[in-house]
Amino acid sequence: MANKKRSLSYELLKGLLKENPLFVLVLGTCPALAVTTSAFNGLGMGIATTFVLVLSNIVISVLRKVIPNSVRIPAYITMIAALVTIVQLLLEAYVPELNQSLGIFIPLITVNCIILGRAEAFANRNTVIRSIMDGLGMGLGFTLALFLMGTIREILGFGTFFGAQMPWIREGGLQPIGILGLPAGGFIIFGILVAISDKLSHRWYSRKPDDTMDRRNYPGS
Repeated sequence: MANKKRSLSYELLKGLLKENPLFVLVLGTCPALAVTTSAFNGLGMGIATTFVLVLSNIVISVLRKVIPNSVRIPAYITMIAALVTIVQLLLEAYVPELNQSLGIFIPLITVNCIILGRAEAFANRNTVIRSIMDGLGMGLGFTLALFLMGTIREILGFGTFFGAQMPWIREGGLQPIGILGLPAGGFIIFGILVAISDKLSHRWYSRKPDDTMDRRNYPGS
């Protein structure tokens, strides 16, 4: 029982740093660079992705012995697309401004390498409980990464946080760094955070560089 608890705890926590989908596995970079112009967008995209990731892991784990191996990828995409449609309808109904802001990147969750990767690398090989922990951990890690990028870019690039002006920037004589609100600025912030994450990961964990980077498990990556 103790080993099982440690295993479930590991599956939940690994996505926060050791196998962070964005900063370590470098998956989902397209939506990350595009939507993280604000903390609100980053948080919203992360939560939407986590919702789809957890539910898709559950469904695929339950059906893993039923889906023929030869059609598993099309089957995964079909199931994920159905979940993404639900997410988009919920956003349209309850958070229309977020749905409009994220635009095409909500439907593109369907083919996000994180979702397909966890389905292929984990959910179709593990139990429902472990798949839930994996999806939740990876989703939280992705959400935190997007939120961090969005926060840095919004504060330094626009002088706001969740749309509210930051007085210490304007009144302190500081000017927003406009490039951080552009795609080029997103690459700069992303590169810095990847480097910091890599440094912390090697300091806190002993692992080979490619332990979590088997690209065969990540279709389309």
